[in-house]
Amino acid sequence: MARALLLIDIQNGFCPGGNLPVPEGDAVVPLANALMESGGYDLIVASQDWHPANHGSFASQHPGRQPFEMGELSGKPQMMWPDHCIEGTADAAFHGDLETGKIDFVQQKGLNPTVDSYSAFRDNDRSALTGLDSYLKQHNVSELDIMGLATDYCVKFSALDAMDMLPGVKVRLIMDGCRGIDPLTVDAALAEMRAAGVDLITSRSVIG
Repeated sequence: MARALLLIDIQNGFCPGGNLPVPEGDAVVPLANALMESGGYDLIVASQDWHPANHGSFASQHPGRQPFEMGELSGKPQMMWPDHCIEGTADAAFHGDLETGKIDFVQQKGLNPTVDSYSAFRDNDRSALTGLDSYLKQHNVSELDIMGLATDYCVKFSALDAMDMLPGVKVRLIMDGCRGIDPLTVDAALAEMRAAGVDLITSRSVIG
């Protein structure tokens, strides 16, 4: 059985200076590096937002819409985002200080322009799977630690899907390895993850 670390979207786009910055998003990078170095993990996986330029979650694709307004995508409510993490751009690249050489596998997401993909495991319509669950099962992962950006969006949905799609796997959220967009929705996200059975821990539980 294997222990795995899942790094969620530690990309330039979600760090200060990016197109959709999470406050203090870059503060998780040193901890991610420390966990990769000293956490004793058998497998290190990272997710990466990788959007086409015409992605339907972008406000720019909806005339008259502004970023952070609620709109609609494929008939469902959708937060309108600034253009971000467009495939092949510097905004989509992993943060320059992240030690990517230690990452065993990168799961790209958000490639379908007609549906958003917060979770590393499946699209928001919950139908199209990324394949990450199969990858982790093939590697006999029994414990999965999750950290990254942003707590109240991609981290939350990834953790909840891990609980749902990886039966029997112990899922833990490394809270000090995450940063969120809004304190209120961060608190709600932590409560939702806890209620779903995700263990909320700090990095001290892993590396002391």
